[in-house]
Amino acid sequence: MEHEDENRDEVAARVREVITAAGVSQREFARRIVMDPSKLSRSLSGTRRFTAAELARIADEGQVDAGRLLGARHRPPARPANTAVPVEGGRPSQIVRETVRLIAERGFHAVRVSDIAEACATSTAAIHYHFPGRAELLEAAVRWCMDEDTAHRAARIADAADPADELRQLIALQTPRTAQQRRQWAVWLDLWAEAARSTAVGDLHAEYYRQWRETVADVVRRGVARGSFRPVDPETAALALTALIDGLATQVLATAPGTDAEAMHTALLTYVDSTLTAPAPQ
Repeated sequence: MEHEDENRDEVAARVREVITAAGVSQREFARRIVMDPSKLSRSLSGTRRFTAAELARIADEGQVDAGRLLGARHRPPARPANTAVPVEGGRPSQIVRETVRLIAERGFHAVRVSDIAEACATSTAAIHYHFPGRAELLEAAVRWCMDEDTAHRAARIADAADPADELRQLIALQTPRTAQQRRQWAVWLDLWAEAARSTAVGDLHAEYYRQWRETVADVVRRGVARGSFRPVDPETAALALTALIDGLATQVLATAPGTDAEAMHTALLTYVDSTLTAPAPQ
């Protein structure tokens, strides 16, 4: 047991070296390897053991040999024979991106690992080397979508003039106008159904929505403080607005009669104006 703990600490120390060499924060590194930041933190502190698939993704991102992370006297995670990941395909980030694209097009349960391997120009064994099962692939796809959405939100509102402008930017970002936005929404719709059946995906889904509603609530709170918005309860306003966004986006993707992206955008701005925007001073 003592030897196992010592080896775990040595592995954690080598992973820290890889993260330091990458020149990014621990959270950003977790995003790049599609890993729960809390799991990375626990593994680095020695309270959790890295899985072979996680070490494979860390080695790939850090461009080091997986065996180096375990130390020369230990065997690296075994890669199946004749399944080396091609330089131009099969990297974890590409695998997850292609998984998201295929889920959007076909739905998660219609996507086979062989389909993902074909899209990445690699083998199914190479996919399993980084993501042993479909459950891990789904969780990675959810986390990738969460991280992408969070990054887009931050970039979109960075130059907003005031809270009212921030809210308009967030609404525009959530309106499925472009192919990428529609693809992202298609994935979310599929994941909602999966979240009802999967505890792991459900937990990720709940965390994403907690963060998303907190973002909207914070914008409303600051808008109320500045007098841009009526004196409403920020949490209640955020819950109502995000629910309206979800419902309208679902109708847009389902091509409900009379509902399209522009109609959705107009309806959301009208809702904000009628329920949140403070009356102009007389």
